[in-house]
Amino acid sequence: MPYPTYNSLATLLLSGALLSGCNSNPPATQDDAVNKEAVVNTDSATLKTASADTMGVPAGSIPTVGSPQLLFTLPDTHNTPDGLALSPDGRILLSVPNIADNSQPAAIVEIVGNTYKPFAPNLPLEPTTKKAAPMDLAFGPDGNVYYTENQYENSKKYVSRLMRINMKNGKPGNIETVVDSFALSNGLVWKGNLLYITDSQWDMPGNDKGSAILRFTLDELKKGGPLHLKPKTKDPHVLAMFTTNVNETGVDNGADGIDYDSKGNLYTGSFGDGSFYKVTLKPDGTYAKKEAVALTGDKITCIDGFVIDRATDKAYVTGARQNAIFVINLKDNSVTTLAQNPDTDGTGGKLDQPAEVLLKGKRLYISNYDNPAKHFVNVKSDAPHTESVIDLP
Repeated sequence: MPYPTYNSLATLLLSGALLSGCNSNPPATQDDAVNKEAVVNTDSATLKTASADTMGVPAGSIPTVGSPQLLFTLPDTHNTPDGLALSPDGRILLSVPNIADNSQPAAIVEIVGNTYKPFAPNLPLEPTTKKAAPMDLAFGPDGNVYYTENQYENSKKYVSRLMRINMKNGKPGNIETVVDSFALSNGLVWKGNLLYITDSQWDMPGNDKGSAILRFTLDELKKGGPLHLKPKTKDPHVLAMFTTNVNETGVDNGADGIDYDSKGNLYTGSFGDGSFYKVTLKPDGTYAKKEAVALTGDKITCIDGFVIDRATDKAYVTGARQNAIFVINLKDNSVTTLAQNPDTDGTGGKLDQPAEVLLKGKRLYISNYDNPAKHFVNVKSDAPHTESVIDLP
């Protein structure tokens, strides 16, 4: 789900720098702030009139489907809510990488009822970028919390990581690096003692549109010192690789969300082009085959995070580009729209570029990432910063 904001690109292009908006420096003076705000407002006004027909929907006719409700609102210090994790005892964690405005420190919080409280506010910074950037996260079979980092917005030098929060008596202890040298580590899921992670920018020589799923065992992650991946190779941990077909958004991020169905098949989706992949595994969790799933029904143009209800084999998918939540029935590969909103600021729980979902019982938790690329229904990053819910029948 990481990509530069369209507004930030416009601002930075004026200064001659093609850098991600999350790398821009905050205004140093009041005049700087006024000038920066003027550029953003002008660009936003232009974007408001941009055609939406690149999504197969005529401009001005994005439908309203369903009725997501507001769970809570976050302050500007928590401006980009993202990954969600459910513990065996029912606790829910939320990562806040603050990609939209990384002048604010990233954090991981715990959702409690219809509010939240601090969980891990002082995440270790990557030594070269001086930033923390937690994305997806999950409780491991060892009781510890593992989270991926998206340092790609800060550096293209393969410094993204897999981190572990060592839990002690239900509370976070020391945090350490367990794998480094990812390009853009993103989604992750534990399946028994095996951990599968997507890297949305795992390029290879001759293919700069690559992405991959990587596989790790709990035993190797428990050994002292971090594992070091070998970028731009078929590292021994690479399970499957994919190529993004770049469209008018210009986004080449590939494999993003990841989960498995009741039969143990892995699935991932491409952020850049909306492809949905099934990866069949051997009994030992290694690769057997992969296939692009031929979906029917409503069209998905961008797949961010998703969760599979293994009781029904339905995948709840965030359509970040279309500002929607889709449901893929894995029994027949049909797609229906559960919820969708036109461009909103998230007020009242309306969708505001949903990026991640989590299912707890019949309640679907939704993180509104609100950090768009061009040709998204959502046109700018703005307050309020929200978590939404949908109570399923």
